[in-house]
Amino acid sequence: MIDQLDRKIVRWCCAAIVCAFSTCAIAADSTTLPAATTLRAAAGDRLLIGTAIMASHLREPAHARLLAGQFNAITGGNEFKPDALQKINGKFTFERADEIVSFARENRMQVIGHTLVWHNQSPKWLYEDAAGKPLARETALENMRRHITTVVTHFKGKVKGWDVVNEAISDGGNDYLRDTPARRAIGDDYVEKAFEFARNADPDVELYYNDYNIELPGKREKCVRLLRELKAKGLRVDAVGIQGHWQLKHPAAQVIEDAIRAFAAEGVKVHVTELDIDVLPRTRQGAEITDTEKEGANPYVAGLPADIAGAQGDRYRSLFEVFVKFPGVVTRITFWGSHDGNTWLNDWPVRGRTNHPLLWDRQLQPKPAFDGVIDVLNKPSGG
Repeated sequence: MIDQLDRKIVRWCCAAIVCAFSTCAIAADSTTLPAATTLRAAAGDRLLIGTAIMASHLREPAHARLLAGQFNAITGGNEFKPDALQKINGKFTFERADEIVSFARENRMQVIGHTLVWHNQSPKWLYEDAAGKPLARETALENMRRHITTVVTHFKGKVKGWDVVNEAISDGGNDYLRDTPARRAIGDDYVEKAFEFARNADPDVELYYNDYNIELPGKREKCVRLLRELKAKGLRVDAVGIQGHWQLKHPAAQVIEDAIRAFAAEGVKVHVTELDIDVLPRTRQGAEITDTEKEGANPYVAGLPADIAGAQGDRYRSLFEVFVKFPGVVTRITFWGSHDGNTWLNDWPVRGRTNHPLLWDRQLQPKPAFDGVIDVLNKPSGG
């Protein structure tokens, strides 16, 4: 009788133990970590999620809180460009750029310097004389060298990487490099010289080439050519920046994926550097609009309709699903602005329109676009 009771007790205890372990296993399987509520938390250490800002944004308390809470990288929208840093020959003005750097350091954010060489927002004296004619090659080279060296040295240890040259590749089918003041004065090797000067000023800083439409096959091939030429000269390009000024349906996600693969094959990282999704009609790329286009050119003044906001959210989601396919290759995604009220697309290609291309609306409220992005980043595999 005692032996039978003992055996029953043993069987009961074993069953209880098995049941307990099964219950624990079910509980463990059904419990997941809470989803991150900020972009920077969802991205973690695998990806830089950034935005372009102006120094003036830092004096807007709600906006500054949004920036610090959501992003782990920032790019100065204008403050690091040549005409902001050295409008007058030999007189460097770093105050506004320094303000951005200080904010970033206080909030554990990386700083991206944009840009050292560009044909826009650069003082004419860098590459032209008073009559608008190209300077002698050696004079222009020295101007470029001094500007790059002074700027990169000033921010040494404070800036993660530089857009060394911005938009050097021609949009034309047969032309390779864009016709710019720097190219006219120095020659086709001005891009090479810019990377050389930047490397010499700070061997440890990352160096990038940045451009728009280089995801499209024709311009992509030119960019690959440029990367190979720079590599053949012994120059380092750490990443290519695809600007990402895209629309709801253009370009196709597959085109973007193909471009990432093409650049990765050249041994460089890929950054998406100026991301926004334009929702307004654009029949052509020019900065003017005809009378026949004006009536329908600004349809969302009162706000973004739910169906368009949803479509934009789906578009952002599909793009990020592409980006996260390439861990260790796509290492930074920067939005060109934080909320719809401060987007450059309110004034381009038509001035004074009401555009809605970003993740937060004008009241700093998250849109379906934000949901699309953070949902992808919160998936366990990152996508």
